[in-house]
Amino acid sequence: MRLARENPCWGCMRIQGELRKLGIRVRATTIRSIVRRSGLGPAPRRDGPSWSEFLRAQAQGMVACDFFTVATVRLRTLYVLFWVELGSRRVRLAGVTANPEGAWVTQQARNLAIEERLGSVRYLIHDRDAKFCGPFDAILRSEGVRVIELDQLLIFGRRRLEQVLRGYVTHYNAERPHRALGLAAPAGDPPEARGSPPADIRRRDVVGGVIHEYYAAAA
Repeated sequence: MRLARENPCWGCMRIQGELRKLGIRVRATTIRSIVRRSGLGPAPRRDGPSWSEFLRAQAQGMVACDFFTVATVRLRTLYVLFWVELGSRRVRLAGVTANPEGAWVTQQARNLAIEERLGSVRYLIHDRDAKFCGPFDAILRSEGVRVIELDQLLIFGRRRLEQVLRGYVTHYNAERPHRALGLAAPAGDPPEARGSPPADIRRRDVVGGVIHEYYAAAA
């Protein structure tokens, strides 16, 4: 149930493959029955309206934010944070920095609050990039804004796309279960059954937090 809730796009076979990596063997039909009995619908939509339906209904009170990068003539990379009002499609620049650390991003959220530009905003969307840290979200929530972390990436520019692709290829080869390989990963070791389930299962977020990998903590 934890895997189903944390990964709403995963079907029963995908969950089964992730469990096998942890040494837990469960039939896909058993997983399907457990998920249904718990009130969760089938992937990729388990509850509520679809993403497009939600966007259309809430666009006037919704803002998205992300970074794009610019390479200067001196081969220095600068990061530009911008906001997009989904209802009006208006773009606003938040700032430019060479070090997009959490403190800087948090200050940009604070600036929005100080300038009283969040009065009509109900939702803010961003991906799971680590730059959007806890304090950043906390400031927005204190202003009555609900933060939505996307399970999809916003791609603006070749550099970002190449970074995402490298991360995904690593995950796909080493961790992604495949039906044709008996739910093993192409470059991974075959999963071994355990005598009992691991007591402590932890999650590792990759590709900007869009993909989750699970592993048993060392005893």
